[in-house]
Amino acid sequence: MEELIRYIVTSLVDHPEEISVKEIEGDEQTVLELRVSPKDVGKVIGKNGRIAKSLRAILTAACIKAGKNFSLEIID
Repeated sequence: MEELIRYIVTSLVDHPEEISVKEIEGDEQTVLELRVSPKDVGKVIGKNGRIAKSLRAILTAACIKAGKNFSLEIID
């Protein structure tokens, strides 16, 4: 899942070298923390959070196929 998010976000941002995806395992759910350059945060979130919602929807679809539970947090 980490590679999937990294691949999608790389095409959205201007500074792909500053992308950081950290996987934090929990009891029931694994959290993916996404960090990007401060200049690129708006591009990852999008107007009214549309891009962030789309990223979460893609992640949910991939989770169902993998049989695991993930959530995405975008860290400013």
